[in-house]
Amino acid sequence: MGETTGVTVNGRQYRWPASPVVVVCVDGCEPEYVTRVVESGAAPWLADVIARGTALEVDAVVPTFTNPNNLSIVTGVPPAVHGICGNYFYDREAGAEVMMNDPRYLRAETILAALSGAGASVAVVTAKDKLRRLLGHGLKGVCFSAEQADRTTAGEHGLDDALRLVGLPLPSVYSAALSEFVFAAGVRLMESARPDVTYLSTTDYVQHKHAPGTPEANAFYQMMDGYLAKLDGLGAIIALTADHGMNAKTDAAGAPAVVYLQDALDAWLGAAAARVILPITDPYVVHHGALGSFATVYLPEAVDLATVGRRLAGLPGVELVLDRASACARFELPPDRMGDLVVISSRHVVLGTAADRHDLSGLDAPLRSHGGLSEQRVPLLVNRRLRGAPVGRRLRNFDAFDAALNRVAS
Repeated sequence: MGETTGVTVNGRQYRWPASPVVVVCVDGCEPEYVTRVVESGAAPWLADVIARGTALEVDAVVPTFTNPNNLSIVTGVPPAVHGICGNYFYDREAGAEVMMNDPRYLRAETILAALSGAGASVAVVTAKDKLRRLLGHGLKGVCFSAEQADRTTAGEHGLDDALRLVGLPLPSVYSAALSEFVFAAGVRLMESARPDVTYLSTTDYVQHKHAPGTPEANAFYQMMDGYLAKLDGLGAIIALTADHGMNAKTDAAGAPAVVYLQDALDAWLGAAAARVILPITDPYVVHHGALGSFATVYLPEAVDLATVGRRLAGLPGVELVLDRASACARFELPPDRMGDLVVISSRHVVLGTAADRHDLSGLDAPLRSHGGLSEQRVPLLVNRRLRGAPVGRRLRNFDAFDAALNRVAS
């Protein structure tokens, strides 16, 4: 399709942007973060969007982790279609546990790649480099991470010297400054190059450490509010959503509340008979210790799945256990990349493998994490009124591009 009409991606049509479009994924943005900072009076732009634009709560993808949801947002479809079902998974063909950062695992075209291929100018800025290659797959345009902004080249990232462009020092990967760099880059790109479409994806460092309404959380959202107001002032249509929410995962004493699935399975079936995969796992484990609320379990063929499933469901803190087929049907996941069972813990509990495999020494605040059903509700805010909605299904975070490109009222 030509640029006067738009593009079709994964069965969905997207109009050509009439104004610059900025889609923002705020990592770990529980809806209460927005309501609390607005109540404090520290976020006038967000308050105005709620009053005059569109403010919805929608469902993220389960598992509520970074990679599956960012890729759903930029493809407009669930993991069953695009194939990215975690940050980490067991590759049956390779017989190895691997990070899911390589574009070879992606099974669908992105909206970003399709628009750039049709002639649109597109820019992507993500906080951590783990997402850059997936988000930039097939993209002709600017694509770099705040984490490695000092290494950008025109050939690989679409621009030289991102640090000079943004005018901020290289931020620590474990800091709120990493996300601020993303927003600052978005503003500078809009001022200098004015891309047709921009995608900004932050990190949840703040949300892992600070609850909604705390001074630290409100300060972070106040910072974000200022940059979003600048993008709005530059004429951008802005759609803001999140990859997942965030909850405290502690007991009454403030200690991490963990169900160690590998320890339980080893006791029942024998050492290493079962394999527990935690899809939250990534290189940045200091703030969550690789503990999240979603796990998948691989079992020997001789084991009765129903019996093991019932025993797992009986563990205190486990909310739901499903076999592969049921889990993939309910959560729209790729069956060939899931284990025999899927386990989801309750709101304030996380799942681990074995107690001796998780280093929690880096936690300097009570554990907050995500991954389960309790973190599925996220905001979808647009600085314009919308018309219409997808028919016959609930709204999702991966409707963000549809909202910004197709449903902004003229």
